[in-house]
Amino acid sequence: MARRPQTGPSAPGWLAEGYGHVWLPYTQMASVPPPLPVAETRGTRIVLADGRELIDGIASWWTACHGYNHPHIRAAVAAQLDRMPHVMFGGLANEPALRLASRLAAMLPDPLSRVFLSESGSVAVEIALKMALQYWLNQGVSGRHRFVSFQGAYHGDTFAAMSVCDPEEGMHRLFAGALPEQHVVPLPHEEAGVAAFDAYLARHGEDVAAVIVEPLVQGAGGMRFHGPETLRALRGACDRHGLLLIADEIMTGFGRTGTMFACEQAEVVPDIVTLSKALTGGTMALAATVASERIFEAFLSDDPDAALMHGPTFMANPLACAAANASLDLFEREPRLAQARAIEGHLKAALEPARALPGVVDVRARGAIGVVQLDDMSRIAWLKKRFVAAGVWVRPFGDIVYVTPALTIDAADLAGLTDALIDVVTAWSRER
Repeated sequence: MARRPQTGPSAPGWLAEGYGHVWLPYTQMASVPPPLPVAETRGTRIVLADGRELIDGIASWWTACHGYNHPHIRAAVAAQLDRMPHVMFGGLANEPALRLASRLAAMLPDPLSRVFLSESGSVAVEIALKMALQYWLNQGVSGRHRFVSFQGAYHGDTFAAMSVCDPEEGMHRLFAGALPEQHVVPLPHEEAGVAAFDAYLARHGEDVAAVIVEPLVQGAGGMRFHGPETLRALRGACDRHGLLLIADEIMTGFGRTGTMFACEQAEVVPDIVTLSKALTGGTMALAATVASERIFEAFLSDDPDAALMHGPTFMANPLACAAANASLDLFEREPRLAQARAIEGHLKAALEPARALPGVVDVRARGAIGVVQLDDMSRIAWLKKRFVAAGVWVRPFGDIVYVTPALTIDAADLAGLTDALIDVVTAWSRER
């Protein structure tokens, strides 16, 4: 049985009352301490119920790119709430959704022009995979029912998304027998890796619908980086073998790697791209699967069965779309990409001293992502507790300690965040 939290005089009653009825994400509730009760969020700070403030080092799973409670997004959502919080998207349309679709199509390179809106990143990936499969079926091509993905990949927790995650090192190993078997191969690096990947597609490509990749950064698989040349190699291989390329930009999109979309750095245009996380500035759940016009046209037919039969109940939710439009306003008006690049410079310099510590395997930074990789994570609970004591919210996982702060984090909070990371990792290294 999950234990009830040990509450002190300052702990809110709702924590003790509700904890026995919730099922927390990625948590072994038989042994993990109860979560910290949050009273409010503001800017780049999390305010706990007991009054303590933590510098948020991960922007609520990389979503709050403008910081919490940005007044422009809050005002847009409040105004939309007064008019229309929701209306179904089947047979009806709403202005925030259509404005958002137009703006995303304008931001993405041609021919990415058709936007399908849903509620979460995993669902956006499911839709992308479904689009790719049916693209071939609608053209009378059978047998292309599998996907190529990569070791170290993470694309979500729903069933099709799980099947294209890393089946060995990922978090979905238990489901191996229940998931569709995909082609999971090493991400190609350098000339030899590219040649091996090309040869693999030559041998197995006939049953493949698409290749799916997280561009530049494999996020929840361990914040593993690769260069733009890898994306160019994947695009070239897909073109040679007649395959579709899906770019999962759920983690990397909206400035996280220093450009609006990671694919820009390789000058690569995928056939389908998935977006979520920071799409609404971390305000509300929303995702988008954006396809090229070629993909879309394969679904146009006199045959009703050729349509994409998918329709999340809350797709194109006007409140969420209003938040997303306001978030895009901020990217247009404020220097978010320059801020991301400035954060990268700070992270590279501030985290570098950790490289010399015993037990540190690697230190790396790209855009507003900083990583210290460790050789032993058996004391992960100790690390988490020490970060809170140091006044920061950092959630190590796998073999990494990482930060993905809001792009708006000020210099003082950014320095406080990296100082805490160095102090805690140094203490870990000395006590290991």
